[in-house]
Amino acid sequence: MNLSVLMLSSSRAGSEDYLQHAIPLIDQHLLEIKEVVFIPFAGVSISWDDYTTKVQNALPNYHIKGIHQFPDAQEAINNAQAIMVGGGNTFNLLNQLYQQNLVKALKLQVSQGSPFIGWSAGSNICGNSIRTTNDMPIIQPPSFESLNFVPFQLNPHYSDFQPPGHNGESRAQRIQEFCILNPKIPVIGIHEGSALLLQGNSLRLKGDLDAVVFKGETQKIIKPEQHLNGYLTP
Repeated sequence: MNLSVLMLSSSRAGSEDYLQHAIPLIDQHLLEIKEVVFIPFAGVSISWDDYTTKVQNALPNYHIKGIHQFPDAQEAINNAQAIMVGGGNTFNLLNQLYQQNLVKALKLQVSQGSPFIGWSAGSNICGNSIRTTNDMPIIQPPSFESLNFVPFQLNPHYSDFQPPGHNGESRAQRIQEFCILNPKIPVIGIHEGSALLLQGNSLRLKGDLDAVVFKGETQKIIKPEQHLNGYLTP
């Protein structure tokens, strides 16, 4: 399949403005496309209208329209030149996609070549499930299975920082728990400001920071621009 998927770890890098670090990647990913369907379903504490406006203000060179603003959401996906999915709560996002019968439509449209861009929760759903999200399960979707654009798990906002005096599990320990129960499924942790770029049969790490692959009892560091095509085979 001719998939074109940009999976951003976060909407911000450090103290930069909203989506500013991602604009060069977005521009390169979308090329001449200017019309974008935005899916704001991960937004819980922000209205979907306000979320769409926020993305539009951050990306003034594009025409951003929220999927909830179309009379028919499935038709909007079927005709989308490009699709963006924002961050927030991954469980709410996936639940809405299932409730509105959009999972299959998204898979089909992206498989036919429409570029897809997600960040945070919008990247979580690109893996084979959302079981390695950092988010609280505030709602129960019909399934944890997601879009499966890549046959592994993602962990956006990955960090190995452990605050002094904090006695809870680290991010790595949480991911290791998943790997103990699912030893054959890789989990790729991407730091804020980084992204995974899938183009057809090519997968690369974008940005300036390393990423971490967890699989079974192993951890492996991957470098920016490193080809990760081997992880596209289940």
